[in-house]
Amino acid sequence: MIAPIAVWVNGSPALNGIDAMDRGLNYGDGLFETMRLSNGSIRFLDSHLVRLRRGCERLRMSCPEELLLEEINRIAGDVQDAVLKIVLTRGHASRGYRPDASAELTRILSLHALPAEISADALKLRWCTMRLSRNEALAGMKHLNRLEQVMAQSEWQPEEADEGLMLDTAGEVICATAANVFIVRDQVLITPDLRYCGIEGVMRAQVIGAAERLQVPLSIEPVWPDDLADAREVFLTNAVRGIRSASSLAELRWSETSMASRLRGALNL
Repeated sequence: MIAPIAVWVNGSPALNGIDAMDRGLNYGDGLFETMRLSNGSIRFLDSHLVRLRRGCERLRMSCPEELLLEEINRIAGDVQDAVLKIVLTRGHASRGYRPDASAELTRILSLHALPAEISADALKLRWCTMRLSRNEALAGMKHLNRLEQVMAQSEWQPEEADEGLMLDTAGEVICATAANVFIVRDQVLITPDLRYCGIEGVMRAQVIGAAERLQVPLSIEPVWPDDLADAREVFLTNAVRGIRSASSLAELRWSETSMASRLRGALNL
């Protein structure tokens, strides 16, 4: 494991770690954002902050946006290319599930080197056995409860596949373990409807916006495993890794990458 470049907790270097009674640690009570620092600037920063703010509203937490912006600038400093992660928890509380309205939020910012595997090379995909639970109240949010993704990624070794696709408990295709999914079928760009589960990714939103500007036919709808067999092109989106085309999934093969390339160009990725 590679150590982070820097970790700050509540505006200061994390010399003493995290409070053992923090609700993020004990209950997953919080949110996170993972962002790409490129050429000294956070890519799509406004979109990340909007999603964080909306998540805070849904969890009935305040969002210290101005404070986070100040801390982002301080921890990033003169670094040109890196990954910046924000974790926001409800903070310290006594034992028990009930939130304390007076609790002070915990802000954790960490700066990391870019993953070595970032590339535009086509990805080898696999199906995950672990399925995502349906819960409309949590759908779309990037909350801290990610045990399903942890268990999914434990199903294979890196040399066996690049990513795994996840279904929900009803069998719909939702996402990859750390990316959103797009397919191209009959000249239409399609991405799964995340009404029951999954993360509404920042890069997913950028791709949807770019497709609309380019007047590419677009549909957000339930996607099923059989739909991938009819797809002309498949690609994944992620705020750090951008847009990456898929080349295979079990017995399925795809060689077309034109839509992914066109969208990468439109977004200057």
